[in-house]
Amino acid sequence: MAEDAKTCLYDLHIALGARMVGFAGYAMPVQYAAGVMKEHLHTREAAGLFDVSHMGQVILRPKSGRVEDAALALERLVPVDILRLAEGRQRYAMFTDDAGGILDDLMVANRGDHLFLVVNAACKAADIAHLRAALSGTCEVEEITDRALIALQGPMAETALARLAPGVTGMRFMDVATLPGGGADLWVSRSGYTGEDGFEISLPEAAAVAFAQSLLDMPEVAPIGLGARDSLRLEAGLCLYGSDIDTTTSPVEADLTWAIQKARRTGGARAGGFPGADRILAELDGAPTRRRVGLLPDGRAPMRAGTPLFASETGGAPVGRVTSGAFGPSIERPMSMAYLPLDFAAEGAQVFGEVRGKRLPARVAPLPFRPATYKR
Repeated sequence: MAEDAKTCLYDLHIALGARMVGFAGYAMPVQYAAGVMKEHLHTREAAGLFDVSHMGQVILRPKSGRVEDAALALERLVPVDILRLAEGRQRYAMFTDDAGGILDDLMVANRGDHLFLVVNAACKAADIAHLRAALSGTCEVEEITDRALIALQGPMAETALARLAPGVTGMRFMDVATLPGGGADLWVSRSGYTGEDGFEISLPEAAAVAFAQSLLDMPEVAPIGLGARDSLRLEAGLCLYGSDIDTTTSPVEADLTWAIQKARRTGGARAGGFPGADRILAELDGAPTRRRVGLLPDGRAPMRAGTPLFASETGGAPVGRVTSGAFGPSIERPMSMAYLPLDFAAEGAQVFGEVRGKRLPARVAPLPFRPATYKR
């Protein structure tokens, strides 16, 4: 079995006392000495620093020199309006397949003369091959392999980052900018995966350790591992690829319709034209047979991924399945996301999850479980 790859911050994680685990082919910190609960709450109260260098960074450079041509090319692969994405702005998107399933979700930024994409670590090789196969006639597809990616999240993230890169104070949610900071060339987006205000920062690997250490030397900032990253994103109602979304789920089933702009829908200026459009547009115009929902189980026991869901306490076949579940430190109760038929997906509807041989009640709840605090 191949050894897990290491990010350029690996030695720093070890020095900080991280417990490392294999994740998407990389050795990554799951938690530090403080533990998942304290790391989660610290991010909500101050600022948490995450190493996300395992994710894929990709530049789409239009051969014509016109970023609009790269946008139109990418629209052949995603059901999202990329053409009207303004320079200096970023947008959430998903690659779809011919059956209307989700191949991966990603972030797309318009950086003036090119598009910058961030894709999931487990999918990046397939995503880059997909982009090259479909877009090589229009764009140069360049994988960035010499830059780290870190995220700084929480209500004090701006205060901390502004000490190194004062230009971040003028950014709002989903803005992107290239800024000097800490002696490095920073590609910054005001975004993240926690529901908190914060930033994702791409910077040269050679500068990454010193930059991360400068942030960690600030009293507001603490290192945060994958454990807290998962509970933070789950409280925020955000999908994890491979758990809550995959090729068996459509964007409509996944309740990601907010990411499909009017221009790509039936009657829009550039309706369809992406893989799986027939199914996705039909579900948008009608309804899917099931939908991703939030669940709040009774009691203190989390209903974790894979928990079958039933309509009653006894008998009957499962009607759905939990895709993610954990205890929410900020909401002080267990939480889950699941797929349920529309008949069971209304807010307040009760289902029963089978945990250790017992069926326990849970109610459908709106997402997110905790409101986002983005700077708009």
